Amino acid sequence: MTELTYTDLVADPSTGELELSDRASLRRVAGLSTELSDITEVEYRKLRLERVVLVGVWTEGTAEQSEASLAELARLAETAGSEVLEGLVQRRSKPDPATYIGSGKVRELFDIVVATGADTVICDGELSPGQLRQLEERLKVKVIDRTALILDIFAQHARSREGKAQVELAQLQYLIPRLRGWGESLSRQAGGRAGGANGGVGLRGPGETKLETDRRRINKRVAKLRREIAAMDTIRATKRGRRVANEVPSVAIVGYTNAGKSSLLNAITGAGVLVENALFATLDPTTRRAATPDGRTFTLTDTVGFVRHLPHQLVDAFRSTLDETADADLLLHVVDGSDPAPEEQVNAVRQVLAEITRSHESPLPPELIVINKADAADELALVRLRHLLPGAIVVSAKTGEGVAELVETLAERLPRPDVVVDALVPYTRGELVARVHSEGEVLTEEHLPEGTRLSARVRPDVASALEDYAVHGSPA
Repeated sequence: MTELTYTDLVADPSTGELELSDRASLRRVAGLSTELSDITEVEYRKLRLERVVLVGVWTEGTAEQSEASLAELARLAETAGSEVLEGLVQRRSKPDPATYIGSGKVRELFDIVVATGADTVICDGELSPGQLRQLEERLKVKVIDRTALILDIFAQHARSREGKAQVELAQLQYLIPRLRGWGESLSRQAGGRAGGANGGVGLRGPGETKLETDRRRINKRVAKLRREIAAMDTIRATKRGRRVANEVPSVAIVGYTNAGKSSLLNAITGAGVLVENALFATLDPTTRRAATPDGRTFTLTDTVGFVRHLPHQLVDAFRSTLDETADADLLLHVVDGSDPAPEEQVNAVRQVLAEITRSHESPLPPELIVINKADAADELALVRLRHLLPGAIVVSAKTGEGVAELVETLAERLPRPDVVVDALVPYTRGELVARVHSEGEVLTEEHLPEGTRLSARVRPDVASALEDYAVHGSPA
């Protein structure tokens, strides 16, 4: 028996191998049709990835970089619950405008899909609606791109109401230009007098396709989600404003996905946040209170991880969450020291941060690089990273190595209260002494018969509360 090829199935569908073609053909997936009975079907739709083939286009950089990008795509696909069968990379100056990869590569890819029994092809880039349609027609299987894959992972991991709303908004923004009709769902309902010629009473319609109806309903849903997220953002801004009013220093933990941000938050604060060896395990931000060795209080916020080519829909949808980073006093940039190309992760994170900063029209907060997973990293790689990232602190959130040094460095880098006071507080006002300890930096403390003599750095509001007990000149 001769080997089945793309030409055999496409050029001559009357051959005896048509049954195999039918088995490998594009199948409808429940919940993905544009003929939606309820718009919420989009909210939790699953891509139902099973056996996938990966395809990438290498346009710039080295071969190792292109292979690393495809390897990351494989990890993303596995995180979404699929089995990766094969990976292909084509060297081109730019992706083909019609089929992403060249027409010859499409035929080769078709043969691989048939031979492996794959039911999904994932492209390492964002496909245009035209590229998506052309590839599905030629490959006879479902085709998705990197953006749809990441959106699906986010949908699986979102837990809070805000996280689910943000993910659904991003999915709908991605879906709108890619809506397609299936069969007669593209037929136009007759409007006005035309209805009489097409069946008469009961068949007259508004004159719009089901595709247009779906698009209109999705746009209404998008508008509603934007209002809900704006309301949630108001609540988040209120909490953030309360911390700012109290002048509690804030630290935002940022970094590439799976770099160990949540593990580091747990190591510093004992927060007990979910830690999982998976991409995008954290979508809902977590803020915890911590203290420096000298007793000053600050907050630590664990944020969503970044990735190369993070879909712009996600950056837009998660902007309220990412605003935590722009308003922080210090960024704790966590880098995976065991990754083969950590410097590329650093660049990807900084690109997203720059985009957030442009929307705020304000400079980025100071950055402190933390090289995590020292226990799993090669010693030579750590030496190279120390050279590439001067001033970085090497830690292992898993073993606790370097965490104490990190907390001390945080204490040095956080803003300090700027008002120095010298006060003799009566023992009856012990709450003021406790406030100085919790909100300020005590320089000296002495217990006298009249009360507690304090010299401390405090905020202006605390200094105002201590004004009646201020000591002027030398103590008696």
